[in-house]
Amino acid sequence: MELRKRSSLWFLLPIFFNIIGGVIAYFIIKDDDPSKAKNCLWLGIILPAISIAIFLIPLLIGISLFPHFPPFKPDLISNNF
Repeated sequence: MELRKRSSLWFLLPIFFNIIGGVIAYFIIKDDDPSKAKNCLWLGIILPAISIAIFLIPLLIGISLFPHFPPFKPDLISNNF
């Protein structure tokens, strides 16, 4: 089996299609360039994980801080201008 260098454009598949793109790129180029195939697979796994973390971390911080705020009492607000 001859190893040949594949184009770096294969990294676009996991960038645009996340895990599915990484798996597709892996199975297409794994025989020709195993290192690049593994990197495509990792990229397809890591990018969605980063997106989920960017969403979940502030959400969980907000949920954990919510009990520390006093409840809203509209009768304490005066509208006397």
